[in-house]
Amino acid sequence: MSFKYSKKDKLKSKKLIEQLFTEGKAVTAYPLKLIYLKTDFENGLQLKTGVSVSKRLHKTAVSRNNIKRLLREAYRLNKPLYFNNSSGSFAFMILYLSKDGTTFDKVNHSMKLLFKKFLAKNELSIKKADSKTIL
Repeated sequence: MSFKYSKKDKLKSKKLIEQLFTEGKAVTAYPLKLIYLKTDFENGLQLKTGVSVSKRLHKTAVSRNNIKRLLREAYRLNKPLYFNNSSGSFAFMILYLSKDGTTFDKVNHSMKLLFKKFLAKNELSIKKADSKTIL
């Protein structure tokens, strides 16, 4: 897996985004929240990701865009480290929850915690599913 975040890696489908918010599960590492849904993509990708910052919490487009740039960069740098040998394909939506501004170091640290929590939760659910099929 490369350090790229190209157009095909971005989550753009309105149907999939709606499905993600209705059926998806969530993991939080303040100030970030990851909503994920296990799905299959027709072009064989493992991950499709979108980022979002609330207009209610950050009034100006400049601040929202700045935070989104930081989120995408932290995701791009950490994706190969955590999902290089991932077994399934997922749709992700990363939300920024804090009302305060941020720096790249804070976002990067939170992103690492978020991915660790996701992988721990995902491995636990796989182990539960395996134990049910054995019984």
